[in-house]
Amino acid sequence: MAAAIGVRSDYASSDLRGFARRSGDADQVRRLLAVALILDGRSRSEAAKIAGVTLQIVRDWVLRFNEGGPDGLATRKAPGRASILNDQQRARLAEIVEAGPIPAAHGVVRWRLCDLAQWIWDEFELSITRHTLGRELRAMGYRKLTARPRHHGQKSDDIVDFKKGSPPVLAQIKRRLPRGTPIELWWQDEARVGQQTKLTRRWAKRGTRPSPPKDQRRSSAWLFGAICPAEGKAAGIVMPCCNSEAMSMHLEEIAFHVAPGAHAVLLLDQAGWHGSAELVVPPNITLMPLPPRCPELNPVENVWQFMRDNWLSNRIFKSYDDIVDQCCFAWNKLADQPWRIMSLGLRQWAHGF
Repeated sequence: MAAAIGVRSDYASSDLRGFARRSGDADQVRRLLAVALILDGRSRSEAAKIAGVTLQIVRDWVLRFNEGGPDGLATRKAPGRASILNDQQRARLAEIVEAGPIPAAHGVVRWRLCDLAQWIWDEFELSITRHTLGRELRAMGYRKLTARPRHHGQKSDDIVDFKKGSPPVLAQIKRRLPRGTPIELWWQDEARVGQQTKLTRRWAKRGTRPSPPKDQRRSSAWLFGAICPAEGKAAGIVMPCCNSEAMSMHLEEIAFHVAPGAHAVLLLDQAGWHGSAELVVPPNITLMPLPPRCPELNPVENVWQFMRDNWLSNRIFKSYDDIVDQCCFAWNKLADQPWRIMSLGLRQWAHGF
């Protein structure tokens, strides 16, 4: 019969019991106490009986303890199956995901798992299921996210230049104000809400094609919205049309929500009614136009998308008054959720002045 494997002697049984008291791993505690019994001079058969395991398992615990001490007895996560892709293949996959598909070559405007699986086969001759590929992409930090709006005529450098140039402009505005005046950053935009609403994703049984109602009438209203993400505030009005008069009324609404003694810098696009000579700007607001054709810079675009996905799409509006009522309901519901406004609207680049 083979001799029993010796137990390292640089730990006393009292040391192991101290580790067990501090450990939050129940299985590690059981292993530590079993080895402590052996160090006390008890037989390994007795330690196995008390721990509820076999002698072979106690032997494995002793080997792990001899190799790694108390930490060697911690519960280990099963390594699982080896990844199909190596590091170089993951790097190439990340490049192709970031670059996006070429519609003329790949036949799609956004990658699907089946498209990427086919690309992996064409590139590396590796067969991978969509489930496994999805797990690989999540491990690489990718998620299936909603794309941001992008204007087809946008200039590539406008966004970078604006982000770099906005802090000095904001600092200059602050210097023109009385010393100690707080600055609030607001963003503003308009959205048309009508009876011909958009169709968005909805839960349905797999294998079915849900059919939401689609109105053919054309009554609509304009929702003027502005948010201050840093403070979680919102100011909105619903108007029948977009013009300088409606915009002036919205500026009055924003000015009402600005904190007493504070000054608001309102970032907005370059629509005609935003720069009209007839526009009345309250004294506690300074307008700061965004570059043309750069909707990514305006977080209110994300607010519109969120409101349509959750409250304003896939529905029938009975009349213009019903549109106004539902717009007011949706906006007030958003205004009652300051954490949602912060999550949708905060932009770190804008608060560095």
